[in-house]
Amino acid sequence: GGDAVVGALASHGIDTLYCLPGVQSDHLFNAIFDADGAVKPIHTRHEQGAAYMALGAAMATGKPAAYSVVPGPGFLNSAAALSTAWAVNAKVVAMAGQNPVATIGKGFGLLHEIPDQLAIMAQLTKWSSRIESAADAPGKVAQAFQALNSGRARPVGLELPVNMLAGRTDTSPVAALPLDVPPQALPAELERAAELIAKAQRPIIYAGSGAILAADEVRQLAEKIGAPVVGHRMGRGILDARHPLSITQAAAHELWQTTDLAIGIASHMQLPLMTWGTDDNMQVIRIDIDPTELTKFAKMDLGINADSKAALAAINELLAGKAIDTQARLEALANRKQRFATEIAGLEPQLSFLRVIRDVLPENGILIDDLTQVGYVSRIAYPVYQPRTFLNSGFQGTLGWGVATALGAKNAVGDTPVVCISGDGGFGYNIQELSTAVRHGIGAVFIVFNDGAYGNVRRMQKEEHGNRVIASDLLNPDFVKLADSYGMAGHKVRTAEELRPVLEKAISGGEPTLIEVPIGEVPSPWGFIQLPKIRG
Repeated sequence: GGDAVVGALASHGIDTLYCLPGVQSDHLFNAIFDADGAVKPIHTRHEQGAAYMALGAAMATGKPAAYSVVPGPGFLNSAAALSTAWAVNAKVVAMAGQNPVATIGKGFGLLHEIPDQLAIMAQLTKWSSRIESAADAPGKVAQAFQALNSGRARPVGLELPVNMLAGRTDTSPVAALPLDVPPQALPAELERAAELIAKAQRPIIYAGSGAILAADEVRQLAEKIGAPVVGHRMGRGILDARHPLSITQAAAHELWQTTDLAIGIASHMQLPLMTWGTDDNMQVIRIDIDPTELTKFAKMDLGINADSKAALAAINELLAGKAIDTQARLEALANRKQRFATEIAGLEPQLSFLRVIRDVLPENGILIDDLTQVGYVSRIAYPVYQPRTFLNSGFQGTLGWGVATALGAKNAVGDTPVVCISGDGGFGYNIQELSTAVRHGIGAVFIVFNDGAYGNVRRMQKEEHGNRVIASDLLNPDFVKLADSYGMAGHKVRTAEELRPVLEKAISGGEPTLIEVPIGEVPSPWGFIQLPKIRG
């Protein structure tokens, strides 16, 4: 059974397994050992590290990545990463061990037993199943990848009972199953969309992570109609930040007030539609491969359930012959972007640190935004040039995800530089994975902004709760000595100017590196992120 699972993973393109072995998965790892390098194990110090590494690999590449953990507490330790994979539409294959099939659900109190593990897995994946016999393994793995690669990208799960992995039987390889046919837009829907777009005077485009493969079509539409393109979270970089029509969500808030047509392309659009407000003077078009997204918010004038690339290509063709004057729109957008840069100029020293990181990283370099004061500012001010080069935990807001996610991303992208920015609080969640970085030679760079606290919690306690500061201070190790104890380079810098040469050396060296940046309290970015209702 173990051989069948490993063979099926390899045949579906999995060459790395992020993992933490245990007794229920012994025969899976026997099979990996016997497979002579077909699947390389990257073992971590904690199950959450394994799952976050798979998440980082999937997010950075857009390709499937897999992890393996033991059942019960092992699986539950990985659940935060799995829920984050759900939130950011990542192709993660979660594999959890299980006790013998005949004992499942009996409550015998076997090692790592929890009530209905598969039901828990089902809540965090788009498809999940238990492989009950060795003969079923190739087919079940093929079904998992069929679900993984069809429709909206989201994680899948497999439960691997110990007796299945140890079982022996003749198995037959199963080729990759055909993917589900994506929904097709109706001609009348496309014509109606083109009509609304052509008539709009102040349109705006929201592009989510599901539009990454439609980046060219998004740009063509934006340039045709002179519409700003808002990339939020994983949508950033779909349109290069240097493009005149690219704008961050925070800067777009003011534009929302006069927008007469909002076009959502594979974008959740929760913040503008649910928080900023809508009214009868705004129309909304949404294009999404997931039909459930089209009905989540009350305001929608046209919903198109289709693959965004195909739908946009058709809409662009319908608009090709229409003359649309975009000059005034371009001038207004340039003015707004210039004013926004002035408005946020006081967010120092966060902006200076981000400028250095952007200057040092190449265009394809990846920045991991853990939840920290500098990270929050990166969401509204860090220029993103390409898709999948700014990784954010989405609506999960997963504190502590950064270290291991950066390791998975770096392991997957090879020579491409990867930098993770964390606070001292979030960094502590996966600090043990520095061992994994050194053990496997994964040259990610970790910048730890150390304010001696869960800084955002402390800020809220002071500003919103009458200075009731409690349970938010931290006792930290000497981070430079900690890096040295793991056998990796460690540095301490205090200013953006000091960071530049250290970061340049770390990236050029390609070795795991920790850079500590002691900081005090810094200006709050939340006035630019948690923006008020302005319509309706």
